[in-house]
Amino acid sequence: MKVIFVDGYNVINSWPELKELKDFSYEAARKKLINDLQNYAAYKGYKIILTFDAHKVPGSMEKKEKIDKNITVVFTQELETADSFIERNVNDIGRKIDVCVVTSDLLEQQLVFQRGATRMSSIEFYNEVNNSKINIKNKINNNYSEKKSSLEERVKKDIFEKLDRMRKSK
Repeated sequence: MKVIFVDGYNVINSWPELKELKDFSYEAARKKLINDLQNYAAYKGYKIILTFDAHKVPGSMEKKEKIDKNITVVFTQELETADSFIERNVNDIGRKIDVCVVTSDLLEQQLVFQRGATRMSSIEFYNEVNNSKINIKNKINNNYSEKKSSLEERVKKDIFEKLDRMRKSK
């Protein structure tokens, strides 16, 4: 299973709708990001570790919340940035499993690449997640239209009855 580490505030500050939303409420922007990533992770079958800085919050302890089987949200401890949390964890697993780090921080991208992870900018990830949203909608619409459109609904009643008699006579 592919593991994706996401620098949460980096993404919030890069994605247009989240950037706008955070001006009103960081909490709302975080919740929207979590929701979008839940759908993406479930659709792709990836494990996502969404990391937010809490390094400027006095007395903050590292806090992990498992949202579902595919996504875990981490708030770092005081004096630890999301970057350092991601680096430490990628260092432990980067050469053992398929790991990707989402951040637009160029220095961070270079460091995680050296530790065995691939990297993706926040904007590339934005496009990836939005393409998945489109694919999910199309899949739902196709499944819905297939279920709603039976042969009986598509042909005239007299033709359907003739076909039904033919089917039953065999």
